[in-house]
Amino acid sequence: MRLLLVEDDLILKDGLERSFVKSGYAVDVISDGEGANKLLTYQEYDVIVLDLGLPKLSGFEVLKRLRARGSNTPVLILTALEDTQNRVKGLDLGADDYLTKPFELAELEARVRALIRRGVSGGSAKISFGGLVFDTTNRQCMVGDVALSLSAREMALLELLILKATKVVSKVKIMEHLCSWDEEISENAVEVIVSRLRKKLLVFGVEIKTIRGLGYLLAKLETN
Repeated sequence: MRLLLVEDDLILKDGLERSFVKSGYAVDVISDGEGANKLLTYQEYDVIVLDLGLPKLSGFEVLKRLRARGSNTPVLILTALEDTQNRVKGLDLGADDYLTKPFELAELEARVRALIRRGVSGGSAKISFGGLVFDTTNRQCMVGDVALSLSAREMALLELLILKATKVVSKVKIMEHLCSWDEEISENAVEVIVSRLRKKLLVFGVEIKTIRGLGYLLAKLETN
């Protein structure tokens, strides 16, 4: 899934970016509020981790403008402002969660996972589709007691498709979710990843349908 990290502390920013990438996220990083606000006018994310004490435009203002545009993207405020007044202000402006510094990395990542799955699985850590069970905590897909052997991008694609199950996912959306803005992935590369994952899922009664001109759809294999 694709995550935006808005943080101006260079050391913290670099550490969090490495950690999120290691956990399988496509991560974009920006260090000022004005840049974040401009970016969020045209780019969608699965979750935003937002500092408050940002240069050029405060995190509060970034959040306020995001919600004014009608965006429902989950936002986790990550800040050194731990007083109740600022916590209440952030939540009232539309933040979904609020975590103060210093923090445990494991807790931050758990909160991010919870925000991502809240709208698609009722908060459950495990999402079932056909014979597949995708564990969003461990980012692992099981069929019975067997874990599917998937590459990092195959796993990221499966996660996206299973979270959007019953909905068509465009090739552009897949490209956006499989890599951050400093990476490149071609349409042909997406087709290769889809093809490889499709072959691995078919034996378990799940197929990736190509909806011509629209994208891809995860579906249970039809049997006569």
